[in-house]
Amino acid sequence: MFSFYTRGMSFIDMANLTQNNLKNGYIAYSRSKTKQVLTIKVEKCIEKIIERYKDLTIENYLLPIYSKQNHSSGSNLRTYNKRLKRISEILGLEKPLSSYVSRHSWATIALRKGISVQVISEGMGHENEKTTRIYLASMDQSVIDKANAQIIAL
Repeated sequence: MFSFYTRGMSFIDMANLTQNNLKNGYIAYSRSKTKQVLTIKVEKCIEKIIERYKDLTIENYLLPIYSKQNHSSGSNLRTYNKRLKRISEILGLEKPLSSYVSRHSWATIALRKGISVQVISEGMGHENEKTTRIYLASMDQSVIDKANAQIIAL
């Protein structure tokens, strides 16, 4: 949920957040993939997650992703995705959850709410709208399929 609430923040960026990224009610960080600096307002839901896990973090990290024994983002990402897959199975979801689902979901919901692709692109830290349109392509197809089904039903 933290990833979703933070506009689909990537796993590596969540893992590397420290207390130093919190400034005046905002999370400011440099995206590991593009080095673009993003600033996200700390909404109440984000604050609750940070507060909930503050005693479980090591060093100055914001979230309890790294441990003293395991400071590898790659192995932590695999564990994270395995756990998300297990949650998917428990819930009987058609498609398994993964670290990218929150990112795709945020973009898709934003588009359905009428938010422009330009704003979605900037919110996700994409270098251009083309990348954002790739995220939104699967949603666009489902909307078209639904429209077609409605028309055929006439």
